[in-house]
Amino acid sequence: MPVPVDDRRSARSDLAWAISVGGIGVIGFAALLLFAWSFAATLFLIFAGMLLGVALNAMTNLLGRVIRLPHALRLTVVCLVLAGLLSGVVFLGGSTIAKQATALSATIKSQLVTVKAFLERNGIDTSYFELGNPAANASSTPSTETPAPAPTRNLPSAGAIASSGGAIVSQTFKLLLGTVSAVGNFFIVLFLGLTFAAQPSVYRNGLLFLTPAKHRARTTIIVDRISDTLERWLIAQILTMTAVFLVTWIGLALIGIQSSFILGIQAGLLAFIPTVGALLAGLIVVLASLASGWVAALSAFILFLGVHALESYVLTPIIQRQALDIPPATLFAFQILLGVVFGIWGLALALPLMAIAKVTIDYFKAAGTSRETAPN
Repeated sequence: MPVPVDDRRSARSDLAWAISVGGIGVIGFAALLLFAWSFAATLFLIFAGMLLGVALNAMTNLLGRVIRLPHALRLTVVCLVLAGLLSGVVFLGGSTIAKQATALSATIKSQLVTVKAFLERNGIDTSYFELGNPAANASSTPSTETPAPAPTRNLPSAGAIASSGGAIVSQTFKLLLGTVSAVGNFFIVLFLGLTFAAQPSVYRNGLLFLTPAKHRARTTIIVDRISDTLERWLIAQILTMTAVFLVTWIGLALIGIQSSFILGIQAGLLAFIPTVGALLAGLIVVLASLASGWVAALSAFILFLGVHALESYVLTPIIQRQALDIPPATLFAFQILLGVVFGIWGLALALPLMAIAKVTIDYFKAAGTSRETAPN
């Protein structure tokens, strides 16, 4: 039976429309990926500010359960308490932190050279690790060439002086730019966090206003669930980081490890990064403990295993049992992927990004299941 001409025209029109919409969607998605790739550092910076705002808002809400004050006053109290704690650490332990940081840096460098020599004595090539001082390594290697005669003590030429001065200025300029960039990023994150925490409803309503009206109810549920999940996770993470800092600091001090306070601080900060952070903290602790002997290093390693067990099997199940439920292998693979592609930003923010994706996927999965089980 022949198909009517009008039906064939309608089918062709629908096919052309579907192809056009699909092409536009693919181009738009590719443009979005290109934009995210090009401005990844800026996007991660904004996301870090949003996380700080969520954390401040969560602490403000917790304070609201104790003190009945307006949101702005509670946020002011939280900021003053945090600023007071930070100022106390800086003024009371600033000199200690500076001294221990310098000593820790020197200890780590010397232990890296020791580890390199140990590996080379056992027949392991470590040239690709770039451990230790290249100049020292070059001077320590035997050479069969005839030694060059001692240079005469002539005054440097004008070109050498200009070249050395240019190199010093260039390195100083790079160091200055790096410092300004780090300080600028810190204040950008701080400013974004404070503005987000000051008026969270304004930004929530603005985000919902951009959503089409027919999807606004669904988007509201997803946004509220993401906010609640991130708030609970951040509070749990702050408690976990504090516990890791205290246990590491006290344990290393009892063992007799130098720079125990700064090692505790770095262990607490690295606890923000699951799995990878704990491994890095343990490696730094063990390297720093080698200077005090093998007994101290073994004790520090046992302490690291105890802290890791405390974090993984006690703190995380108790404190974060209602925050996130992500398989460790999936999280670790996602961390490695973002860390390789985007560097430290991707490694540090992999978990909250994955939490957002998980909440969204769980919602649509639950909605699809309920739609399938609904009676006709």
